[in-house]
Amino acid sequence: MLAFFTPLSGGSPNANEIDSLYKITLYVALVIFLLVEGGLAYALIRFRARKGGVPAQIRGNTRLEMGWTVGAAVILVGLAVLTFAKLGSIQNPANSGPSGAALASASGPLYASTERRLPPNGKALNIQVIGRQFIWQFVYPGASEPDGLGAPYSYEAMVVPTNTTVSLDIVSSDVVHSWWMPELGGKFQAVPGYHSYTWFKVLKPGLYRGQCALICGRGHARMIATVRAVPPAQFEAWLANQKRLIAQANAAAAEARKKLSTQTGAGQVENP
Repeated sequence: MLAFFTPLSGGSPNANEIDSLYKITLYVALVIFLLVEGGLAYALIRFRARKGGVPAQIRGNTRLEMGWTVGAAVILVGLAVLTFAKLGSIQNPANSGPSGAALASASGPLYASTERRLPPNGKALNIQVIGRQFIWQFVYPGASEPDGLGAPYSYEAMVVPTNTTVSLDIVSSDVVHSWWMPELGGKFQAVPGYHSYTWFKVLKPGLYRGQCALICGRGHARMIATVRAVPPAQFEAWLANQKRLIAQANAAAAEARKKLSTQTGAGQVENP
């Protein structure tokens, strides 16, 4: 029953920390709610109107008023301290495990900034998440061209290696979208012209589902996404196959362009 009121978790350490912080705040709020409502119910019953009764004329209680003011301040400060204590483990990526994908150390230079955070050893598998109306595109490291072209990619389904820290660079090609994978962390906006960053680390193989969490047009409801975590060796084999398929498609397109350029007469199509 409690899971209905709390965030999903279990897929990544940062999602687990968000869930635990939320539950602590929820428990404190429930205790305060029960105490306040219990005191109100007691006062309504204990001091209900009676015939001939003259209620006490109380003008104020300084100790009581100072007590609930100080008590509320202590609770607020305590929750603030706890939040900042947990914030680091939510925002700062952990190192990949020893059995993580070797690609995490060879995914190209990554630089930390005020927005992007890296693991302590600076190594992470970086995947670019591109929001498009109305589909998610995922671009992986391994571009075949110096300018970044030819990188392997996938649509709607992201494949990642287990026990590997994955950093996400979230952007949009058109309107504002929202990347939301509940079991792997919080929501992050994909805003045209800007970059948002987050991370996750899946320890066991599994499938995680998410969606765009911001209305982005008439096809918004269909803009779903999945993250499939597989063992590192299986991920590297999948990535190599994606590169092979892209190379084959590029070769076929080059051959088609070459054939088109040799056509004459009615069969020729001008390249604008």
